[in-house]
Parts: sequence; structure tokens; C-alpha cells
Amino acid sequence: MTVRVAVLISGRGSNMASLVEAAREPDYPARIALVLSNKPGAGGLETASEAGIATAVVRLRDFPDRAECDAEIDRFLREHRIDLVCLAGFMRILTPGFVQAWEGRMLNIHPSLLPKYKGLDTHARALAAGDAEHGCTVHFVVPELDSGPIVAQSRVPILPGDDPDSLAARVLAAEHALYPQALAQVARGEVRLTEA
Repeated sequence: MTVRVAVLISGRGSNMASLVEAAREPDYPARIALVLSNKPGAGGLETASEAGIATAVVRLRDFPDRAECDAEIDRFLREHRIDLVCLAGFMRILTPGFVQAWEGRMLNIHPSLLPKYKGLDTHARALAAGDAEHGCTVHFVVPELDSGPIVAQSRVPILPGDDPDSLAARVLAAEHALYPQALAQVARGEVRLTEA
């Protein structure tokens, strides 16, 4: 059985595109069935449409509060019979109720070697700390930001002369390789969220 996946984006959707590309392989265990954005102008929506994938836009400002907005996202996910959700540059914090409803079925990719550098500006923070390496992490989403159990990580060296942009470019390339691998592991049931 192929697992049906929704990818939530806010921008160009480069990680979403890497998932879509991986899912084209006949033996890949997941299919991207929906791409949803909180921004109508997100470039990734066009990429998804061109790939024949259903798209949706759910903007917070169209709802009285975050809970109602997340209820609309949930409605789209159920309407499209989604099994797993992948956050890929989705720049909005989801409500604890939504996260709990999708617990164990929602992944995020974060541009640091968690638990280091939760939140934003991870590349500049790694450089400022004088770290020798940096990278990215795919993790299960829990209500606390960037704190869920880790599925997979990829490391990249920090090179002399790196600035946040050069480091970000190398980390992004690692993300594009890591996220499809991690999604496949979860879709096959090789990795799952269990009670501690």
C-alpha cells in the first residue's frame, strides 16, 4: 500500500520538490497527494500543480483564530485521505491540538543538527559558535518547537570562509537528499513514534 502524503509549504518548496521527485520512482513507498500552503503566492504551489498534484491555500488571516485555521487544514488532509504530513518550510507554528491529532504522522525538516539551534537563523548561529560541522534533521513533530524524536540527520562540514549563505546552500543540498530517505523509512514502517 502506498502511503498518501501532504506537504505543507510557505515558499518555493524546494524540499517539497525533492519529495515529489523521489515519489516518482515506482518502488517509492509514498505518494505526494496534496501540497498545501499558508501563502497564496508560494512558488511551490505552481511546481506541485505542474506535477499534477492537488493544491490548497489556507491563510490564517481568513479565520478568527489559529485553531479554526488548523481545523481547515485538517479538513483538507482528511478530504484527501492523507496518511502522513511533511512540513517543508511551513513558516507557521501549528496549534498543539492539531499537532496531537497528527502525532506520529507528521514530520519536519530543520536546518540544524537538533537538539542544537532550534528555531531560526541556524546557519549564523552555528558559525558564531565556531562549530566544525552543521547539518539538518528530520524529526517527528510534537507541540514543543523543533523538539520531536529524530528520524534522521545529515552532517556537512563548516569550511573556512563560510558565511550563512554558503553554509545554507550546502545544508539545503543535504536536506534534499535526507528528507526523501526519512519519509520512505517512516512510510515503510521502519521508523515510528512510540511512547517513551
